[in-house]
Amino acid sequence: MAKIFKRLRTYQVSIAVALILMLTELAVELVQPLIMAKIIDDGLANQNTETVILWGSILVGISLLAFVAGIINTFYAAHVSQNFGYSLRKELYSIIQYFTFANSSKFASSSLITRLTNDITQLQNMIFMGLRFLLRSPLLIIGGIIMSFVVNAKLALLLAVTIPVIILMFVWVIRKGGKLFKKVQSKLDFVNNVMLENLTAVKLIKAYIRKRFETDRFTAASDDLKQSTERALRVMEITVPLLLFIMNLCIIAILWLGSGQIAAGETQVGDVVAIINYSLRITSSLSVITMLIMVISRCKASADRLQEVFEMEEKDNDIRASSQQKGLNGKIEFRNIAFAYPNAKGNVLEEISFTVEPNEVIAIMGITGAGKTSLFQLIPRLYEPTKGAVYIDNTNITHFHLDSLRKQIGYVPQVSLLFTGTIKENIMWGNPFASEEMIVKAAKDAQIHDTIMKLPKKYNTRIGQKGINLSGGQRQRLSIARALVRKPKILLLDDSTSALDLETEKELLQAISTYNATALLITQKISTARKANRILLMEKGKILAYAHHDQLLKENKLYQQIVESQLGSEEASRV
Repeated sequence: MAKIFKRLRTYQVSIAVALILMLTELAVELVQPLIMAKIIDDGLANQNTETVILWGSILVGISLLAFVAGIINTFYAAHVSQNFGYSLRKELYSIIQYFTFANSSKFASSSLITRLTNDITQLQNMIFMGLRFLLRSPLLIIGGIIMSFVVNAKLALLLAVTIPVIILMFVWVIRKGGKLFKKVQSKLDFVNNVMLENLTAVKLIKAYIRKRFETDRFTAASDDLKQSTERALRVMEITVPLLLFIMNLCIIAILWLGSGQIAAGETQVGDVVAIINYSLRITSSLSVITMLIMVISRCKASADRLQEVFEMEEKDNDIRASSQQKGLNGKIEFRNIAFAYPNAKGNVLEEISFTVEPNEVIAIMGITGAGKTSLFQLIPRLYEPTKGAVYIDNTNITHFHLDSLRKQIGYVPQVSLLFTGTIKENIMWGNPFASEEMIVKAAKDAQIHDTIMKLPKKYNTRIGQKGINLSGGQRQRLSIARALVRKPKILLLDDSTSALDLETEKELLQAISTYNATALLITQKISTARKANRILLMEKGKILAYAHHDQLLKENKLYQQIVESQLGSEEASRV
């Protein structure tokens, strides 16, 4: 938690002002009972009106001072907490953006959303409460006990014995509460995950008539969260009645002992009133601390969860990069590559070695789970190989700066992802500096321009979340246009033409061939593969063959079976 709060150094001036104002309030609270005792003993007891007016005026004046100090303190506390939350959220989001795929897989999307929202809010609440009450309450307790000894040592001794017992109880509650609230935040992650899945798959849920099942699943997750929260709050809330019970016993003892001292002439009424006043203020502070303990417990749980993200060791970085290469030719070489996903039992790629010459078009084929997408993700360094190395233009890709490398790669994933905004904005997402002419050319080459021109607002037509108002083929072509507008030297298409008809796909591939780029296409279509310079055939993470369509058709049985399954035996023999 300390590592997170080190970032508060930026606001040390505002924090100092808030603390000074808080100490001003504290000083007034500690002096008030003494003034009240003075009014009672020297004014009311002696029927001295001048003394009552004098010290009463002083009491009103310092109370107004405390009131103004409290208002300004609230402003500075809010300023620090809100700005801290803003900067922390911005820093955390930036770190998440630079995660490798390996790190991204360690956190569910719903968990990261909770950390960016709820967990940071808990820290903001802690900072605000801390600058407003956290130091003031314990200092008031300590100051109240000291001032009580100044007034009457015998009566103050009762407070000095009671407070340590309560403090020990608080220590236990903080430890217990921290564990319970960490569990609560984990349950909240799961609830958010269920909601995210339901909102994303709402059409599928309706189509399969799974509304009742998903409702029950959400209800169960919510109930689990409710029970965990109740357990945590129960531990916190039981401290308040227990605290009041102990402090009330202490106040009764002070009244009993104080009345005896007054009767014996050992003390004055004002002194007993002052001690009782300090006791009540200490009780009030302890009640505030009880609330703060809840805030601290939740804050500690949230800070630990945020620190998990900040301490991720493998971030997207250029630690090993030694050269900034501005232009690629597009030669790609895999040298004895093996790769396994984090926490996976075995490799998904094994002994992968092949070379792609600049401007070649390579089709990658294989059954589901053959390792095609995994192979793709090593080229832009979305993952790092566990063995071997990938070379581009005879240079190990770890020697390229990531920005330089990725700016020259156009990557279209298997699932077409579009963002809320206009069609133009989605294409420009691939190249923020693209001109109108470049955008139109990319759309034409992706075979989506004619479709766009039929829309009411053409390129300014807004796309719903994830392109929900577009067909699968339209989403694929927009994703390809987004990659082409980059004018990449390496183009990676992960089964990105699966929703296209043969004629559209043919025109698309012809347009791509005009780009000065090396293209790797994952495909299941023979019609696509046969147009490539070579075909990389994969099975169970290994390369079975790497040759042209004609050669594979003659020599490879698996490829022959694929051709026959798509074209039929008679048609395959003519190919």
